[in-house]
Amino acid sequence: MNIKPLFDRVLIKAVEVKEEKTASGLLLSPKAVTGEPAMGEVVACGCGKYAANGELIPMSVKVGDKVLMNKNAGQTIKVDGEELTLVYESEIIAVVE
Repeated sequence: MNIKPLFDRVLIKAVEVKEEKTASGLLLSPKAVTGEPAMGEVVACGCGKYAANGELIPMSVKVGDKVLMNKNAGQTIKVDGEELTLVYESEIIAVVE
């Protein structure tokens, strides 16, 4: 299935982050570590957002960009058995270079 986000929405595939270990040796999954943003890769994005005057404001991210976002941002969807997150561009914190 092919998904094309509309307007200023971005489809992101989570990038696996290694597990962290506590001082006592307990393993914490990345989902259990709070306060840190989630990292992902842009797999699709819309055309941009329209300003009040009707002018199209293009997207700041493109397919293939690695990005940081809040862990609770957007909506999680499954496409062909793969878990993806659909967010607004404004929910993206940074592009990782």
